[in-house]
Amino acid sequence: MSLIQAPSWLKNTYWPFVAAIAGLLSIGLLFIYSASHFDPAHYEVKQIFWIGLACIFFVASSLMGYRVFLGVAPIFYIVVAAALFFVLVAGKTTLGAQRWIQLGPLALQPSEFAKLATVLFLADFLGDRPLPENESKSLFQAVVIALIPLGLILKQPDLGTAMVLLAMLITVVFMWGLRYRYFITAFLSLAVTAPFLWTLLKTYQKKRILVFLDPTMDPLGAGYTAIQSKIAVGSGGLLGKGYLAGTQTQLQFVPEHHTDFIFCVFGEEWGFMGAILLLGLYWLLFSSAFKIISATTDQKARLLGSGIMAMLFVQVFVNIGMTIGLMPITGITLPLVSYGGSSMISTAIALGLILSIYRERSIF
Repeated sequence: MSLIQAPSWLKNTYWPFVAAIAGLLSIGLLFIYSASHFDPAHYEVKQIFWIGLACIFFVASSLMGYRVFLGVAPIFYIVVAAALFFVLVAGKTTLGAQRWIQLGPLALQPSEFAKLATVLFLADFLGDRPLPENESKSLFQAVVIALIPLGLILKQPDLGTAMVLLAMLITVVFMWGLRYRYFITAFLSLAVTAPFLWTLLKTYQKKRILVFLDPTMDPLGAGYTAIQSKIAVGSGGLLGKGYLAGTQTQLQFVPEHHTDFIFCVFGEEWGFMGAILLLGLYWLLFSSAFKIISATTDQKARLLGSGIMAMLFVQVFVNIGMTIGLMPITGITLPLVSYGGSSMISTAIALGLILSIYRERSIF
């Protein structure tokens, strides 16, 4: 009797990576429900739709392969840059930020796709330019590639996403093999121009930084969210207050607790041990991605995967950091956990591309 063979797509799937994604999506849905089950908007129902759509994009991008996406990277980049410009002209404004394009009942956030488009373009561009040939020229062009969407995003304004783009650029050029003297020069230049950069920040951005240093300077204004967030997480203790039993979040003391501050809900209801579980799933996700990337011999795949890892890691670090008072408050969501359609779809495509690097290891 012949044994039934598993389909090739099952054999070419790195299951620890997929398990981490499934775990984070499940936890996210649980706590979006906890944060908004009393809200008539029914964010948990909408999130089920976004998760279903994200799964389709994840599977599709992993089967199509990263090479297909790299092939259309310049076109994708131009389309997204045009969308970012359109947002500044006729975008939807919410909470003082002009970041969305309204498409009927759906609101599209181009800045989420700008991260993916930029890292694809950078990986494709630098992957065709081996070092040390024309190092300075290629670096300058790579910086321009990143600065165009970064500048448009800062105009919205969206400092958090701009920080992510900058981290992606640094990671990709580092993995490309850029010499350390360029990083040292950039760091010294940043230190010298810091006072000038401070004057370019919006008033509310300056206030967020000052409140980060001393939340008590404006406890009922700019410091309110930071204070309530830390109270919510700290009150969870070791084991938490129990699912749906968090007072700070259930009574809506913490704003935006289904999006930017979803970790508050998690920390209050499941406590320190629950936070360890969540961080463990992120560790599994990043360690699995690192194993996939380190095993490839394709330079473009390595640059792309590293940029995507930087994108997600900075989002996790900044989001959780701002929730517990270790980072200034910025509008960055927690990947795969926070509510949001644009973020969910772009993250799903990015993770599908990393899985496609694993799939293609045996083909090329």
